[in-house]
Amino acid sequence: MKEINIAKMLVTKRREKGITQDEIAAYIGVSKASVSKWETGQSYPDITFLPKLAAYFNISIDELMGYEPQMTKEDIKKLYHQFSSSFATRPFDDVLGECRMIIKKYYSCFPLLFQMAVLLANHHMLSKEKKEQETILNEAAELCIRIRTESDDVWLAKEATSFEAVCYLMLQQPQDVLNLLGESIRMMPTDYEIVGQAYQMMGNISKAKEVTQVSMYQHLLALIGATPSYLMLNADNSNKIEEILHRTLSVAEIYDLKQLHPNTMAQIYFTAAQVYGLQSDAEKALDMLQRYSDICTRNFLLFSLHGDSFFDEIDGWLADFDLGADAPRDEKVIKESMLQSVLSNPAFTFLAEQPLYKNIIKTLESNLGGN
Repeated sequence: MKEINIAKMLVTKRREKGITQDEIAAYIGVSKASVSKWETGQSYPDITFLPKLAAYFNISIDELMGYEPQMTKEDIKKLYHQFSSSFATRPFDDVLGECRMIIKKYYSCFPLLFQMAVLLANHHMLSKEKKEQETILNEAAELCIRIRTESDDVWLAKEATSFEAVCYLMLQQPQDVLNLLGESIRMMPTDYEIVGQAYQMMGNISKAKEVTQVSMYQHLLALIGATPSYLMLNADNSNKIEEILHRTLSVAEIYDLKQLHPNTMAQIYFTAAQVYGLQSDAEKALDMLQRYSDICTRNFLLFSLHGDSFFDEIDGWLADFDLGADAPRDEKVIKESMLQSVLSNPAFTFLAEQPLYKNIIKTLESNLGGN
C-alpha cells in the first residue's frame, strides 16, 4: 500500500524531464517558492492545479499524487492476515477502526472490499455487544452490495452475492436471503466442465486436468459440506440420521477428507454429536465428540487448504484463489471457537458427568488454549 506523496512524485518527474522549478512555476502560473514548498511537503498544490501538473508530466492525477486506488492480490492477502492476527491479539475496537479506514481508502478496490467483508463476518462475534455484532455484519453485507452492483468482474459479483446471503443468514434474516437469491432452485452451472473441454481441445492437457480437478473438488465439498444442515433438518428422524451419516462418512473415507479437508469433517462430527445429544443418545454423542476432538487437536497446519495424491493439480488454484490455502481467521481465534462451541452447547449438558465427556473437554482445553 502506498500513501499519497505528491512531493516525492513532483521531484521524481521533474528530474526525469530535466526541468527546473522555475519552468514548472511559469507553466502553472505560480512562484518558484510555491513549487519548492510542494516538493518539500510544506504545502500542497491547489486542487485546480492538479490537472495541469498531471498533463504537464503526461501522467494521471492518481499517479501524480502517488496514490494507488487498487491493491495487488498479494497485498490484499497479506493485509487480511495482518488484520486476522490483530483481531486475536489486540483490542477489537482498535482493529475494527483500522479495517474501516482501509475500506474507505480503497473503496474502489473491489477484490479488497470482498475480503474485508469476509474478514468482518469472520470476526464479528469477537465484539462483546450483540448490537455491534449486527452492525458489523450489516457493514459486510453493504460491501457485498457495492461489489455486485458496481464491479465489472462477473465472478467477483457472484461471490459477493453469495456472501451477502451468508451475512443475512447470520443476521437471521431468511427472507432477505430468498429475495436476493430467489426462491427457486436452479441447476448447477457446468462452466468448469466447459472450460476444461476447451483447454483439452486446445491441447493444454495439464490445464484441462487442473480445471476438472477443481470442479470435482468443489462438488465434493459441496456435497459433504451440506451434511451438517441436512442432519439438523432430520434431527427427529433416527433412521434418516443413520443413513445420512453412513453415506457421508463412506464418501469421506474414500476421499480421505480427514486429511484433505479436516474442517469439513470437524463440522460434520460436531453436528452429529449435537443431533445425538438432542436425542439423549449419550454413547453416539460421545463417539462423535471424540472424533471432533481428535480432529481439532491434530496439527493445526492440516486446517490449511491443500490437495493430495488424488487432487494433485489444485494447489496452484488454492494458492491463487481469494486467501489461498490459509485459514480465514487467526489460529488462536479458531481454537477458542472450537472449544467454546462444545462448552456452550446445551445439547451436551446431559453429558457433563460422563467420564469420557470430561476427558474430551480436558483434551480440548489442553490443546486449544482453555484453562
